[in-house]
Parts: sequence; structure tokens; C-alpha cells
Amino acid sequence: MLVHSRAAKWAIWALFLLFFVPLFAVPLLVIVAASFATNWSDAFPSGPTAEHYAAATSGDSLQALTTSLITAVSASLLALTVGSWAAVAAASLRKGGKRFLDALFMLPVAVPSVVVGLAVLVAFSEPPMLLNGTRWIVILAHTVLVTAFAYQSVSAATVRLDPMYEQAAASLGARPSYVLWRIKLPLLLPSLTAAAGLCFALSMGELSATMMLYPPDWTPLPVQIFAATDRGSLFTGAAVAVVLMGATLLVLLGVSRIRTRASYR
Repeated sequence: MLVHSRAAKWAIWALFLLFFVPLFAVPLLVIVAASFATNWSDAFPSGPTAEHYAAATSGDSLQALTTSLITAVSASLLALTVGSWAAVAAASLRKGGKRFLDALFMLPVAVPSVVVGLAVLVAFSEPPMLLNGTRWIVILAHTVLVTAFAYQSVSAATVRLDPMYEQAAASLGARPSYVLWRIKLPLLLPSLTAAAGLCFALSMGELSATMMLYPPDWTPLPVQIFAATDRGSLFTGAAVAVVLMGATLLVLLGVSRIRTRASYR
């Protein structure tokens, strides 16, 4: 909604700051402040130090960050492949078939992620698909959890595509595979990159299902943060959390830049 009055604009900004700062900005700023503290006195941290970041960027924490990045990238690529293929295929189905696919892909996010973790654990703990105790079961669980978001994002973009592009290409003799790869997918590229960024961010922060599945040699960073805070190392845990936020933000900024370029192609 467009607002032309200066007073109304100031009122909207005031409401935005009133709700945004306490609900979103302050908790994150508290985490950042705690990551530089050695103790907490009254309402403010004290004993400024950067030692926590030395622990957060080396040893087990660095290995956990690498694990999270590999898991998130792998799960995002798999989710984007499956979700995009399903979304493009669903666009050609009748309403009943499309509704069935919508329900199927939304099911993992309609239940708690710990339920998905339990389901994956039970399903892949026996031969011939024995993945329990390996990194692949973590990547699989993350893929299941984030595929719904890739599917919904690409599905919404597919509905908005102008069918005239495909019809014009088909009238000139283009095969369906050519139309898909050279026309439809390039038009969907901004939505594909947005879906990839969302899947990556969700995978980087996933904890509940991961806690049920991760093997000792494949510990993602959220598990490391939980373990640090659980044993009372709150300030070190805060520093690790800031590293997680920073790594996720850097990747999302890169994806956003790719998306911007794709939008102006």
C-alpha cells in the first residue's frame, strides 16, 4: 500500500521500529554482545574479549562449520533438483494431481522436524538402505525438510509464466526438451536461485532432526552450538552462533547477487 503523507510514513517507520527492534534486532544484538564477553553483569556484558572467536573458528567448531556448509549445499542442490522437477511436472497435471503433489511435498513441513528425523531413522536403519551412522542420513533428512520450500517457490513461479513463450517455440518446431532447457528454466532462474538460498538457510539452522541422526564424525554447527550452551559455555556458544549467522549471510548475499543478475538477463 502506497503512503503519500509524510506523517503517515513516519508513523509506519515508528511502528516498524517499535516491533522490529525488540522482536528481531535485540535478540541478535544480544548474541553478538555475548560473543565478546567473559561474564554478564546486570543488563550488560562485561570483560570484553575476542578469545571466544578463536575457539569458534578452529578445531571442532571449524570442522562443524565445514560439515554444515557441505550438508546445506548438498541438501539444497538435491532439494532444488527434485522440487523444481516436481513443480514443472505438476504444472501440466490436472487439479487433482497437482493438489496431491502439493500435499505430498508439504507433508514434511506440516509435522515437527523431529518426526521427520525419526521417520528417516526408522526407514534407513536396515538393509538394503542402511544409512544410519553415516553423513548421508543427515543430508537426506535435510533434503526432505527443505524440498517443500523449493517446490512451492518454483511452483508459484511456474504458474506466473506466460504460456506464449512456450507456444511460440513449439510453433517454430522446438522440441519439449528444448523448450524446457532453453526457455522455461532460464525464465525460472530468479525463482530457482531464491529457492536455493532459502533451502540453504533452512538447512544451516536445522537442529531437531539432526540431533536424532548425526554420527560423531559429522556434527553440524547447530549441534555444536547446542552442545556448548548445554555444558554452560554460553559465550563460546554465542561466538559460534555469530559465525553460523555470518557464514549463512555471506552465502545468501552471493545467491541474492546471482538472482539479481538473472532477473535482468
